Formats: sequence, C-alpha cells, structure tokens
Amino acid sequence: MEKYAILGYPLKHTMSPPIHKRLFELEGKSGVEYEICEYAPETLAENVSYLNSLGGYNITIPFKVDIIKYIDELDESAKRYESVNCVVNRGGKNIGYNTDCYGFLRALEAGGAKLGGRVLQIGCGGVGRMMAIEALLHGADLTVVVLKGFEDTAEAVVSELKKQGCGEDVLKRFKYIYAEQIEGDFDLLVNATPVGMFPKVDNCPVSEEVISHCACVFDAIYNPDKTKLMQTAEAHGIKAIGGMAMLVWQAVVAHEIWSGAKYSDSDIEKLICDMRAALIS
Repeated sequence: MEKYAILGYPLKHTMSPPIHKRLFELEGKSGVEYEICEYAPETLAENVSYLNSLGGYNITIPFKVDIIKYIDELDESAKRYESVNCVVNRGGKNIGYNTDCYGFLRALEAGGAKLGGRVLQIGCGGVGRMMAIEALLHGADLTVVVLKGFEDTAEAVVSELKKQGCGEDVLKRFKYIYAEQIEGDFDLLVNATPVGMFPKVDNCPVSEEVISHCACVFDAIYNPDKTKLMQTAEAHGIKAIGGMAMLVWQAVVAHEIWSGAKYSDSDIEKLICDMRAALIS
C-alpha cells in the first residue's frame, strides 16, 4: 500500500487529509493511506526514518526548516526559500521541495490574476516573504505595507534577493511603506497577514477606500471562506481569490511531484469549492 503523510505540530485543524484523499481519487488511486504525523518538535529525529520510508509527505509548522538536515537533496524551490513543505521518496532518495510558491502562483493564475504590474502587499513575514519575492521575480512593482517596528521583515526581502543574485533592476521595483502612506491604484492587493482570520472575522487589513483602488485581491487566509477583505472587494465588483485556492493548489503540486499526476482545471475548482463549503459546515 502506498503511504503518504503530513508532518506538523499541532495538527488538530488540518485540511490536508480530505484534500489529498480527493486528489488520490481523481488520480484513480484507491487504498492510498494519508496519515497525520503530529510529532512534538523534540521527537522529530526519532521519527524521521519512518517519514523517509513513505512515498512522500507534506510538512507544516514548525518543521519546514528543521526537516532539511534529514533529507538527501533540495529542489531549487526549497533552496530559494531555505524551507521545505513537500518531500518525495524517489528511488530511496528523499528530495525536498517548497510548494508554497507554486501554490501561490497557480492560485493566482487559476483565478485570472497576474502578478506583474503594481502590487500592494500587506505584511511580508513568514509566507509573505515568499509572496514578495515571487512578485518581484515575476516583474511586479511591489509596495509592501509594514507596521512600525517591523521594518526588518521588509529588509529581509532585500537581503534574500541580494543573496539570490538579483541586481538593482529587481531591487528598484521594491519599496515598503506604512499604512497611512498608501496611495494610488494597484493591479493586485495581497494580504499576507492574519488580519481577518477566524475568529476575528470582522477585521480587515486595509480600508475600503484602498480596496476600491485595486483591480484584484488575494487573501492568503482560508478560514473564513470569505474574509472581510474579500467581501469588501466583491461588493465593489473586484475579483477576490481566497487562501483555500492556494492550499489546494499546493496539494496539487505535491501530487505532481509525487507521481506526475494530472488534473483538469474543473476538477480542481470543484475541490476548492467543496473544501470552502466544508469550512462553512
């Protein structure tokens, strides 16, 4: 029997098992086991041999960096962000990938949004650093909004770009500001903060005025199904893409890595809708 898993701690509310179960079914595979490996951080070393015996596994907080020393090889995506969230066992060699970036890009593409042009991003810590770097690598003119006292998160983006060998042509397209300095029109607004996440669903990271000047909105939050940011955007007739799309597309990329699986856009769109509905119920 093929076995896969998700590694993390804690994992009480993970949506990975139902998403991957559906993807295995769409792939025509029955009887594949997808486990929840909820290991306390101090037990990782004693459990890693089991994980590396599986066909592959996903990794979430707090193991995305710690897992690196236990795998054989890193894909370019994992090297770029020094973070792994997907491992494949290929002929006894365990290879680490970062599918966060692919999930972000595929969610935008499927939602009809483009990462080029003028992008306004709220926050750039954690996964937001990846989003900021991807935006710049895809030619965007990026403005990141940071809180006073958190300027180092934006400066970390610059340091990362320099480490990757990016020149002034990339760096000059990046700036950071404070919320009160936002002005002008943007092609895409990205929320990379937890503002608006359940249970504080009435919070919004920017004002309605700012939202109304954006052509498209992407919110990395997937719970609730539609954040206040997304609801406000849609009330203005603005396209809004939620974090569930990114979560599902990351899983799709994992299956592409594990087995070369292929899916139709309509199947993935239905899966995203079903997972959103599962949140509501």
